[in-house]
Amino acid sequence: MASEPSESSPALFIPLTASERCTLLRLARDSIRGALHHDALPRPCLLTAPLEAPGAAFVSLHIHSDLRGCVGTLLAEQSLYLTVAARARSAAFDDPRFAPLTDAELMGVKIEISRLSRLVPACADVVRPGKHGIALTAGEHRGVFLPQVALRYGWDCPTLLSELCRKAQLPPDAWRWPETRLEIFEAEVFGESESPSGL
Repeated sequence: MASEPSESSPALFIPLTASERCTLLRLARDSIRGALHHDALPRPCLLTAPLEAPGAAFVSLHIHSDLRGCVGTLLAEQSLYLTVAARARSAAFDDPRFAPLTDAELMGVKIEISRLSRLVPACADVVRPGKHGIALTAGEHRGVFLPQVALRYGWDCPTLLSELCRKAQLPPDAWRWPETRLEIFEAEVFGESESPSGL
């Protein structure tokens, strides 16, 4: 199987406050709006320690409950607020599955943010669909699903892993290859409204 089980689970963080969540959602929307008008990345007026701390996140966009873009990073390489601002723009304009978002569409977009824990190497036996997000790497192929994807489709673990292989453009049983690496993470998910999450 891919990787040896980890001795620890993904380390979760203290949840963001309601105010911090609102700040990030507003920032994501302002960032997209700013890009449509060729403005620089916005900066919130009041930044708390969790927002300034390094953070990994995905930003998902939906229109009428349909995915309209989803881009993120698994690595906490910059402040959480910068990660969200940058990934919101990428989800709107750089997701290759969709045409760039238009100004007319922005009002109908609902934004969802997934703040990620650190990655932990794992074997398939410890993956819990709906609880764990999962990253799969085999050579130059890589695929990622957020935790909420399995919930949306009702996937069990083998189905989740097979679908992840397909997303990574690998055979559906590639998760069983000895050289395939699996990593799990958890996410704090919040949005402007209840909506299915991004793939």
